[in-house]
Amino acid sequence: MATINGSDVKTVVVACEAGMGSSVLLTNQLAARLKPYGVSVSHSPVNQLTDETADVVLCHQGLADRAKQAAPNSPLLPYMMFMGDPAFDTLEAAIRDGGTLGE
Repeated sequence: MATINGSDVKTVVVACEAGMGSSVLLTNQLAARLKPYGVSVSHSPVNQLTDETADVVLCHQGLADRAKQAAPNSPLLPYMMFMGDPAFDTLEAAIRDGGTLGE
């Protein structure tokens, strides 16, 4: 299981099915939220992930197995809701406070 200390996170990718809808909105919201910590946020189709894609991969719970297959050594943070999911607060708190991310 891959983990990372939040203070080491510099890039986050939001993995999605096709990159055309909700994930783009989520990416923009997280980019604004994490900018004060020097973290960049982008999005990528889940099938294009690699272990070098980002320090942390965020994806909907329904895509978690595919994300693990595509980037098995990357810390994964699954979420259920595109808006207001506790995973986003967990991500920010770990980056801000140096907590551990990953399963």
